[in-house]
Amino acid sequence: MNQRQGLPAVAALGGGHGLAATLTAMRRLTDRLTAIVTVADDGGSSGRLRDEFGILPPGDLRMALAAMCGDDADGRLWADVLQSRFAGDGPLGGHAVGNLLIAGLWQTLPDPVEGLEMVGQLLGIRGRVLPMSSVPLAIEADVVGLRQEAPDEMSVVRGQAQVASTSGRVLAVRLDPDRPPAHPAALDALRKADFIVLGPGSWFTSVLPHLLVPELADAVVTSRAKRILILNLVPAAETEGFSPSEHIDVLAEHAPSLRLDHVIADERFVGPDQHLSRYVGSLGASLHVARLGMLDGSPRHDPRLLAAALAEIMTL
Repeated sequence: MNQRQGLPAVAALGGGHGLAATLTAMRRLTDRLTAIVTVADDGGSSGRLRDEFGILPPGDLRMALAAMCGDDADGRLWADVLQSRFAGDGPLGGHAVGNLLIAGLWQTLPDPVEGLEMVGQLLGIRGRVLPMSSVPLAIEADVVGLRQEAPDEMSVVRGQAQVASTSGRVLAVRLDPDRPPAHPAALDALRKADFIVLGPGSWFTSVLPHLLVPELADAVVTSRAKRILILNLVPAAETEGFSPSEHIDVLAEHAPSLRLDHVIADERFVGPDQHLSRYVGSLGASLHVARLGMLDGSPRHDPRLLAAALAEIMTL
């Protein structure tokens, strides 16, 4: 950790609700926090804006901005405003207010990051939100089991929304274009980080895509930062039936050069998995098992419990 700066510099990679969980916990520990967000979303409001204007999909970026708002009344109000959606079946129906705000700024400002910085200043967020790539991306997956009459037949599913909701078993994912440019600001944040955090989130569509951008993957692999992986509380739809060990195995298959320092897992998710420690150890990491879920039993990370687990690791 850079002691001269006091608080650690953290780069958190992901998208959607998983990245939001990490950011909500991590902003309790540092204000030197950078979210590096996937830009492959093609569904809902983001997909509509992406198709109409040729812009980066704003939805995951919006969620990261909302997660980094403060816990005071103004911060929570801004977060709620960003996340709220227009009702009805008209042209605005279904659009998130934050998506339209971001898209509007991008119509005026030449650099997407400049627009995100302006939204961040308006909201008074702690840290920065950056896109992982300079261009919008598409996700393709090799999937088996889509047809009951041919359960071993492999099909190609295209699009983040389609992969995330597929009824088949995902074997592998790739990006289109296959060697997209990383955003320079994201690379700079990784170079300066004391800690790099991956996960939780949809494994194939939020966690792995960052490691499929060559420049980002190289920056993560070669960084001097400590690398932390946060496992999900339960398998997402695209990893339905996957054990914790299988999540680690998929990560290693897609990023064979990646080494980790710490893996955080919820005690209920680990359950009877007897192999997780060995899989985690094969990536050079230590396994930390704790109670991380909400006390009401819902499959969401409790920000206070996750922050406590992260704080313990970051002070080792």
